[in-house]
Amino acid sequence: MNFLSLIEAKREGKIHASEQIQEFIREFTAGKIPDYQMAALLMAIYFRGLDTAETTALTLAMRDSGDVLKFPRDKRPLVDKHSTGGIGDKVSLPLAPLLACLGFRVPMISGRGLGITGGTLDKLDSIPGFKTLLPAAQIVAQVQQVGCVICGQTDKMVPADKKIYALRDASGTVPSIPLIVASILSKKLAENLDALILDVKFGSAAFMQTKADARNLAKAMVALGNQCGTNTRAILTDMNTPLGRAAGNWLEVKESVACLESRTGFQPVPRARQRERSDLVISSPTSSAQAGWKPALLCDDLRLLVLDSAAHLLVQTKKSKSLAAARKLAEECLNSGEPRKKWDEMLVAQGADLKAFKKKLALDSTAPVVLELKSPRAGFVSKCDAKIIGEVIRDLGGGRLKKDSQINCDVGVDKMAKPGGRVEKSGTLCRVHAADSAQAKTAIIRLKTAFEISAKRPAKIPLIIEVIQ
Repeated sequence: MNFLSLIEAKREGKIHASEQIQEFIREFTAGKIPDYQMAALLMAIYFRGLDTAETTALTLAMRDSGDVLKFPRDKRPLVDKHSTGGIGDKVSLPLAPLLACLGFRVPMISGRGLGITGGTLDKLDSIPGFKTLLPAAQIVAQVQQVGCVICGQTDKMVPADKKIYALRDASGTVPSIPLIVASILSKKLAENLDALILDVKFGSAAFMQTKADARNLAKAMVALGNQCGTNTRAILTDMNTPLGRAAGNWLEVKESVACLESRTGFQPVPRARQRERSDLVISSPTSSAQAGWKPALLCDDLRLLVLDSAAHLLVQTKKSKSLAAARKLAEECLNSGEPRKKWDEMLVAQGADLKAFKKKLALDSTAPVVLELKSPRAGFVSKCDAKIIGEVIRDLGGGRLKKDSQINCDVGVDKMAKPGGRVEKSGTLCRVHAADSAQAKTAIIRLKTAFEISAKRPAKIPLIIEVIQ
């Protein structure tokens, strides 16, 4: 085919026919179109966009570029969750085993990091022996037996997306709504899901900088997902502040395990003191308030988002009649400790060395150097800039600057002070885990600009802003 003419047509803002999109996806997957030409088309799409028909055609062509997972009949619904990416976003790790314990099957096909955002597979690579590349037959068998799997797409599963995904990261074309829609939904539709919950983030460290852009992306994905027969819902979440208190591949695995073990990092506070210690209580999100939920004492943002995602899927699959009842069910399940056992079961099924993993978990740090950033004065944290923190972690080696960059899983930032929390003079704002002293010191200097301390406690900003369905 004359691919150059398609690049030129999109450069001029013209519309591609579905047949043209199907053909160039087939040709690119077969290696007949070079990366540099596809990168040029991606840049043209970034600036000119795709209409609804083009986006649908691209999504389905990418899905059909390889194998689609086929599962036997089972009373357990097939569900999944996907996030558009954020700093410290490790929700998928505790959510998959929780969903399995709630009676779902979870074929979670995940990806690697894009830009400054961490990838689920990069986090899992930090677990000794854990295999993220599995054949389709093993994915299906594990989902049927264990209830969940978190892995990458096989070479024969949505291969077009796998190649385009890497090019987007290396060509600066990540924040494109049609490309994001096609990438996410092509993989999810290839899982043959009954229901899907999407976490669409906005803010300084998100691909969608504004709430309006995030809403447009969410609506596009929800509409296309439902159109293709998968019950799809989206939540809009704030990504101006990192999720959780740790960011960086191995540090996020550790925090995920803590979430499964119901550890929040706070000391219990008597109910009578909740008002005076309101910095320890996270307000219910908009969706939760509408459902009549009450704020959960000591429920951190990671735990809140895990439970909220599970609650929506329970309602979407009619396993629960209301979000309030669904969240209670999910919280009881998480507190039971069964999802923590299911996590270990999943790890063993995917080749992890459980003894080595537990030994690594017991370490305070696996990085050679750890430095603390101290607060210059007492007060309340009014800002914890996710973008700056994400850039620092990337430059420490925890993310990719180019397609073939090697990831250092041990570096990152933890013990982050979050907005609304009080900090004393010389109190810890965060810790840097680095490969050497020079990198650690440079990171500390940059991280000083990520935090702001004010005399008054700042107004609370809900984590979940809106639900799109």
